[in-house]
Amino acid sequence: MAVAAENVKTTLKKITLELDDVEHRREILIKGTRDVIIKCSKSIMALHRGRFEDAAKLVEEAQAELRSLKTHVHEDLERYLVSAEQELVEAYQLRRVYEKTSLAGIDDLNVATSSYLLGLLDCIGEIKRMIYDNLRTERTSDALNLFALMEDLYSSIYPFSVYDNIIPGIKRKLDVAKLLIENTRSTLTEESSRNLLIKKMSTLEKQLESSN
Repeated sequence: MAVAAENVKTTLKKITLELDDVEHRREILIKGTRDVIIKCSKSIMALHRGRFEDAAKLVEEAQAELRSLKTHVHEDLERYLVSAEQELVEAYQLRRVYEKTSLAGIDDLNVATSSYLLGLLDCIGEIKRMIYDNLRTERTSDALNLFALMEDLYSSIYPFSVYDNIIPGIKRKLDVAKLLIENTRSTLTEESSRNLLIKKMSTLEKQLESSN
C-alpha cells in the first residue's frame, strides 16, 4: 500500500501561510522601528539645541508609532523592538532630565525590561553632554546636579550586571557608563580647581589694590 502524503502537504501549506505572515510582520517591524529610532535621535538632537517643543513632538510620535508596531508582535518577533525601545527610553528620559522632572518608570514607557535598563544606561552619555554644555555656560551648579544623577543611575543599575546572560550587553554598557563618569569627574575636578584658582587670584588682586 502506497504511503499517502496529503496530510503533510496540507500541513506544509498551513506552515507556508504562517511563515508568510511572520515575514510580512517582520518587514513592517524593520521599517517601523527604523523610523522610531530616527525620530528618537532627532528628538535628542533637538533637546541639546534647545528646541524643546520639537523634541517633545518627535518623541511623542515615536512612542505612538512604537505602540502601533507592538500589534505586529505575536510573541515571536519581540527582538525586533529592542533597539527602538532603547532609543525611546533614552530620548524620553533625557527629555525629563531637561525638564527637571522625575524620570519615567517602565510602566510609563511600556517597554521590555532589558530595553528600559539599556536605554537608561545610554542616557548617561547624553547627560554627560549636558554637563559639558553647562560648564561652557558657567552653570556649575546644574552640572554638579547632573553629575550626581549620572552616578545615581549607574549605581542603581550596576547590580543588574549579574544578569548579563539574560540581558546581553548590559555589562558592556555599564563599563562604558563607568568610563564616562570617571572622565566627567575628572573634568569637574579640573573645573573646580580652575574656579578656586580664579577666586584666589581675584582675592589677591583686591588685596594688592587696597595696599597701593
